[in-house]
Amino acid sequence: MEKIDIIIVGSGIAAMQLVQHLSQQFHVMVLTKSSKYNSNSYLAQGGIAAALSNNDDYRLHYEDTLEAGCHFHNNKEVLELVKSAPDLIQELKKSGVTFDLNNKGEILLGKEGAHCRNRIVHIRGDATGKYIMEYFLNNMPGNVEIKEHEFVYEIIIDHQSNRCIGVKTKNAENQIQQYFAPHVVVAVGGIGGLYPYSSNASSITGDGVALAYRAGAELTDMEFIQFHPTLLYVNGTTHGLISEAVRGEGAILVNEDKERIMLGKHPYLELAPRHVVAEQIYDQLQKGKNVYLDISMIEHFMEKFPTISALCEKNGVSIAKGMIPVAPGCHFLMGGIVIDSVGKTTINGLYAIGEAACSGVHGANRLASNSLLEGLFFGRKLAYYLNETFHPFQEISFDQVKVNMEQQVLELPSKKEIQTRMMEYAGIIRTKEKLTAFLRWLEQFKINSISLDAVSITQIEIIFMLLTAKQIVKSALLRTESRGGHIRKDFPNEDETWKRQHIIQTKNKTFVRGYPNEFTQITVHA
Repeated sequence: MEKIDIIIVGSGIAAMQLVQHLSQQFHVMVLTKSSKYNSNSYLAQGGIAAALSNNDDYRLHYEDTLEAGCHFHNNKEVLELVKSAPDLIQELKKSGVTFDLNNKGEILLGKEGAHCRNRIVHIRGDATGKYIMEYFLNNMPGNVEIKEHEFVYEIIIDHQSNRCIGVKTKNAENQIQQYFAPHVVVAVGGIGGLYPYSSNASSITGDGVALAYRAGAELTDMEFIQFHPTLLYVNGTTHGLISEAVRGEGAILVNEDKERIMLGKHPYLELAPRHVVAEQIYDQLQKGKNVYLDISMIEHFMEKFPTISALCEKNGVSIAKGMIPVAPGCHFLMGGIVIDSVGKTTINGLYAIGEAACSGVHGANRLASNSLLEGLFFGRKLAYYLNETFHPFQEISFDQVKVNMEQQVLELPSKKEIQTRMMEYAGIIRTKEKLTAFLRWLEQFKINSISLDAVSITQIEIIFMLLTAKQIVKSALLRTESRGGHIRKDFPNEDETWKRQHIIQTKNKTFVRGYPNEFTQITVHA
């Protein structure tokens, strides 16, 4: 049996930051479902938030994060995150990452929704994720082995010791491999592919959540899903993200009658928190009115936003006309796998970082440009923990791990049908009636105890989508209020009784757990 010390499932920024900081004495294997370049991190146009300017302060970043997320956070973790942000940027800069600079040679700082200061660091305008990921991939430590197009479909649990000991995978030919390691990290991103409109990479369909759920780990806050307000929308289909940085440069949202739709809706107008802007655009579309980003006031748009310009031109939208058609799409999961302050899940030996995990730093609605920051923060944090506490296997019996190739008759919906129903019944605006009807539809598929060894990759992906969708719907039904990325038309207001209540789900039970108020009192004097 090949000796592996740490297995990492996924190849986004959290995974790559982790491998950069792990001790090179470890044999590390990275397993990714598709190409190592096919991740949400690589697609990320937005930048990284960090309080770097003289008129900014981590305490302001902290307050903005709490305000955007409706004060539903693990405040202690938020404080550590924002305090670490400047150091994480400087660490990347010293390593050789080249950030955009102003005419004074200082790091150029942009502004995005719900930020009170310019604090967004970019690379080449609108390709931050791409260039950070390429830097990581071009500087891979020699102790790290990356296996592409290897789909992890099961977390292996040793029931005698009640710990995670490895994973099962399938390649493009559906051949099964088993890899064993004392430490397994889930870092596969979120759930964007559950919806027909999404900014996410096509491979992101909730695998991490489903893997952890089937293994017995706790999930939480699955109802909180962020819809990015501005995806390029042409002929009834979305074609990619129009970064919030465009609105940060002054673009405004108008409907087809040239009415500015954010007037009177929020003091920050187009730079209001994402759930506020997404709801207003969705409302206009429901009324049958197209919505556009008016970019006519932005000088040198193509120079500032080359990736977005190329995306628009590719899809027949003229930048010269100054009007980009937009619609909301699934962007980010604030909930996910329950982790502690370093990334440990509720299963020994199993860890989670990045969007697949719920660390509490995003609350009910993530602040713009805190996602790449979270990946960098927890990737480094988990690496430091593993470097200090690594333990090899102790008396684990691998003979118990069996492969069941018994054929099973499965009746499954298509991926497109799941996506269509997710948008209609559990999308931006939700009701008890629609959620209940959708849950009944989901429950007809008896998939909880299926052995996946003899099931094709295509079918496993659909099973994972159904499992993840079910957890989202159950949580959305239980939370009888509107808060952040969870909007209930039948309960349109925040309810104080739900303020500190988190919905926890395992494969055996669903319950509500009230966390103590971890508010960290700080004085803002910047």
